[in-house]
Amino acid sequence: MYTGNPDVPDDVFTDVLKQIHHFVRDRVVPRETEIMNTDAIPADLRAQAAEMGLFGYAIPQEWGGLGLDLVQDVEVAMELGYTSLSLRSMFGTNNGIAGQVLVGFGTDDQKARWLPHIASGDVVASFALTEPGAGSNPAGLKTTAKPSGQDWVIDGRKQFITNATEAGLFVVFARTAAASSDSTGIAVFLVPADTPGIEVGPKDSKMGQEGSRTADVAFNAVQVRPEALVGGDGDLGYRAAMTALARGRIHMAGLAVGCAQRALDESVNYAATATQGGIPIGDFQLVQAMIADQQTGVMAGRALAREAARLYVTGADRRIAPSAAKLFCTEMAGKTADLAVQVHGGSGYMREVPVERIYRDVRLMRLYEGTSEIQRLIVGGGLVRQAKNRAS
Repeated sequence: MYTGNPDVPDDVFTDVLKQIHHFVRDRVVPRETEIMNTDAIPADLRAQAAEMGLFGYAIPQEWGGLGLDLVQDVEVAMELGYTSLSLRSMFGTNNGIAGQVLVGFGTDDQKARWLPHIASGDVVASFALTEPGAGSNPAGLKTTAKPSGQDWVIDGRKQFITNATEAGLFVVFARTAAASSDSTGIAVFLVPADTPGIEVGPKDSKMGQEGSRTADVAFNAVQVRPEALVGGDGDLGYRAAMTALARGRIHMAGLAVGCAQRALDESVNYAATATQGGIPIGDFQLVQAMIADQQTGVMAGRALAREAARLYVTGADRRIAPSAAKLFCTEMAGKTADLAVQVHGGSGYMREVPVERIYRDVRLMRLYEGTSEIQRLIVGGGLVRQAKNRAS
């Protein structure tokens, strides 16, 4: 049973969530077109996000963060999803897949060295897992880390790395040995971005999510000290990646719900004011049917994201529920955005109309942190294995 977060009681969290709500609606939403056209988050919004503690809201308080748990994280994600996804992307890796590797698997010295700077936003951490030929399945990693005396030498290339162009720290997954029956042979390293041999490529040009930065990163004979090895263990990389990704999938589900809620709100407001033949289009039953489908999806997604977060925090399900939530909510967000464009008609296809941007932004959600196809395999395969185990 979930009994709340003792570090951040409900009354405190309610105030935190209210501040985030107003920041998103009052400060960020009015500047969405600016973010899209400049392909950047304005410096004053970044500064305010850092001041509010958003770079470390999911980092424990002992390391300078706000200490929100995943149940609370989902509520935050639903607020952040209401606006340009690049806002959340700016501090998403600090709180999520990169920061959580340190929180869950780092040594005390590693946490003390990095987490306070990550929580403050002084350091942006990037999760360097994906590479050509190894996306949703880390077992295919080709980046290597080979011992050199007491040090390690990393060679390889990573792809689509979020915040790579701003990173102060790369959380790098590399193969230390061939996989065997009792070892994945994958480790994870903390590599400062100014380490010799790191080459960050140009910022990727993407379909959507303008303002977020991804790029290729090459590691050419990058030498790191023994203390760079996370947890001091050369075989925990796969487990660290899977743990961080499972948690991140529930966050992603909440984010998708926020996007879908915005698309729904834009649809309802447009239907109530736009007219055809002098009649508001919202009076037409087929338009009402599209809005009903949107509302149903949003409500179902919100309930699923919250339930998956509760199951994760209590330890009841940290594998199937995260994948089911990400699968449903991101697919739902795509359908809701598509319906929003349809409700708007030709206007919905025009740049600088919010639903056009939302339509492009949410398409990525079915791809990153594990594609929808991978989520289906995790859910379906996991349930079958459970049934086999019960039968035996």
